[in-house]
Amino acid sequence: MKALITGGAGFIGSHLAEALLACEREVVALDDLSTGSLQNILHLMRRPGFEFALGSIMDEEAVDRAVAACDVVFHLGAAVGVRLVFEQPVRTIETNVKGTQHILDACLRHGRKALIASTSEVYGKDVHNGTGRFREDDDITIGPSIRWCYATSKALDEFLARACWSDKGLPVVIARFFNTVGPRQSPAYGMVMPRFVEQALQNKPLTVYGDGSQVRSFTWVGDAVEAIIRLMETRAAEGDVFNVGSEEAITIGNLAERVRRMTGSSSETVFVPYEEAYGPGFEDIKYRVPDINKLRKLTGYAPTLSIDEILERVIEYTRPRLSSRAPQGRGDLLGPLTWSSIL
Repeated sequence: MKALITGGAGFIGSHLAEALLACEREVVALDDLSTGSLQNILHLMRRPGFEFALGSIMDEEAVDRAVAACDVVFHLGAAVGVRLVFEQPVRTIETNVKGTQHILDACLRHGRKALIASTSEVYGKDVHNGTGRFREDDDITIGPSIRWCYATSKALDEFLARACWSDKGLPVVIARFFNTVGPRQSPAYGMVMPRFVEQALQNKPLTVYGDGSQVRSFTWVGDAVEAIIRLMETRAAEGDVFNVGSEEAITIGNLAERVRRMTGSSSETVFVPYEEAYGPGFEDIKYRVPDINKLRKLTGYAPTLSIDEILERVIEYTRPRLSSRAPQGRGDLLGPLTWSSIL
């Protein structure tokens, strides 16, 4: 079996490539390096069965060639980062919707099974008002802020994939990721855990957006990768949507305190209003934690690492790299290209 990973030089994509190679699968990593990085996959370049393809999901011909050459597709390529989404909404929508359309069309032409990566953002505002975890059958409530263009574009991806399943029989699985974290994740795109860890290790202020009371969960990248591999191997998952995450919850303010304690940092916590961080009109929600019972019952999935254990590994990974200042999470080696990569 040969697997195509779009966004394969990105954070999740590079870890997925490692896991598939360990299972003796061949891997083609398609990425334009706009937010992914060759640094993430350099250690895989000489591995038997691994191939890197420089290209964009916006290039329909490149997508068709890549899909035709593989047996299954993990579509992780998308616009990435809250700040980028808020500042460039047109490109966000075009990249997510057109890119996914290209993938699904190619899969239909060549008869390939696909996993479509979605996001917890599709839930929009909290319909439970902080009283319950998000379930796959919850209603979706979207606000007027332009930040929700990312959520709506990914929701449209989901409906498009499900329509291809129901109307045309295309085997697809949809995974909604909840704050996947781990080594190689860049803080450059608004990801809170690597940002806090870098700030703490440099004794810089920990910048908390909002008042810090918002509740989130964090998923170890190895667990997320294991979940989507299991979903792709489970025929009963086809045509359906699954939360991929952890049910352990923490406030962002408490996360900052925990990072400071575990790094031994002298950093102070600075609270930054959303308007100052992202501009006027930004909306956020207070609670976003998944219910993973559906995934657990079908595949036996269970998170393996707690938040503290994840933090220990992220800190251990980040500390030596700060001193060497190696480029992380950007297309530094080849410069700017087009605008799509890992979710």
